[in-house]
Amino acid sequence: MFLIVAKYLIPKGYRGMAVFPFVIAKYDYDKTNKVFVNHEKIHLRQQLELLVIPFFIWYFFEYLIRLIQYKNGALAYRNISFEREAYAKETDMNYLKKRSFFQFSHYIKINKH
Repeated sequence: MFLIVAKYLIPKGYRGMAVFPFVIAKYDYDKTNKVFVNHEKIHLRQQLELLVIPFFIWYFFEYLIRLIQYKNGALAYRNISFEREAYAKETDMNYLKKRSFFQFSHYIKINKH
């Protein structure tokens, strides 16, 4: 993993993103934020499992489905299975050591809101 700070590469409203093998942070202080880094490392693992490019295709299409479902961009983003897993486990610093293969699939469920 390579952690870099590139303020202008991160879309407005977001603090960072993972694009294997990089984690790009908007703010320098996030380089030492363990929860932020762990969240992005979870995304790196997800990307590896899906061989990177399919991850981004799935992410995009799931976002579109969630956008139709919730009719709200922020809710759609937070309910993508990859994000659900990362947010649920970002504070568990040992999660990646014990994480099962394709664990994100447990977060695909459709919620009615």
